Amino acid sequence: MTSEQPHDFNDLGSLDLAAGPPYSDDQLLAVLQSVSKIAVVGASANPEKAAHRIPQILIEAGFDVIPVNPTVEELFGLVTYPSLADIPQDVDLVDVFRPSDELPEIARNAVEIGARGMWAQLGLRSEEARQIAQDGGLFYLEDVCIGAEVRRLGFRK
Repeated sequence: MTSEQPHDFNDLGSLDLAAGPPYSDDQLLAVLQSVSKIAVVGASANPEKAAHRIPQILIEAGFDVIPVNPTVEELFGLVTYPSLADIPQDVDLVDVFRPSDELPEIARNAVEIGARGMWAQLGLRSEEARQIAQDGGLFYLEDVCIGAEVRRLGFRK
């Protein structure tokens, strides 16, 4: 499925993402259509990890992936940044592969860089991070795998 016209970020509020998972296909598609630049916090050099495989799925689907990992300089043939604050361009979505207890700080950082949304991967939940993100004007999804949903929905940019 391709997007002919990006979804208006202002309309995402009407999707009631605040209710948390499970998210409907319409909600997921609206978010995916609304973003292009995705910073992946915790992107991994280990091909056995989801934090390596999922960014590759996003790249293949046509997203502009920005790896964030303080221990490597390059992943997927892309410059890797040590933190969200180090990214020298706008970010639409912050996709997170870090433990749940780190989500609130990542949410604060996402708000500070002016990201439009935050997506916490499968198994990750934090009410505090959700509140920080929403108070900062970000949409917030949690406990769902963006790569699995991109594949399941057949989504391509």
